[in-house]
Amino acid sequence: MGFLLKDTRAAVEAYLEALNAHDADAVAACVAEDFVNEHTSSMGQSRKGRAEYRAALTGFLENFGDLHYAPECFLVDGESAAVPYDMTFLMRSAGDRPVRVRGVFVFTVVDGLITHRTDYWDSGEVQRQLA
Repeated sequence: MGFLLKDTRAAVEAYLEALNAHDADAVAACVAEDFVNEHTSSMGQSRKGRAEYRAALTGFLENFGDLHYAPECFLVDGESAAVPYDMTFLMRSAGDRPVRVRGVFVFTVVDGLITHRTDYWDSGEVQRQLA
């Protein structure tokens, strides 16, 4: 069981490091072919499959300048992990306005790859900061 916890956390850490490095190819390499990226906020857009997710990453990383996820902690249970985070970025499409949002990722990891990511964050908070 301990090995599985280590693999799950390592996969999630690698994914977050790739996002923070703004490396779309490295981010996509952390997810399974049939990856599901589920957003709960109205501003987020869910994606299915590594190819569709990878295709969207470039624009996302360009618009969310200096994107950085700071994990508050890692809660790991077998193949599942929950990671509350503090996300900061400069919204390029809004004149590089700074934004800070807290949220929670919930991941499922199978065989070292992320198969499902649910992202819980308040898009209204982004809109308030950009108003």
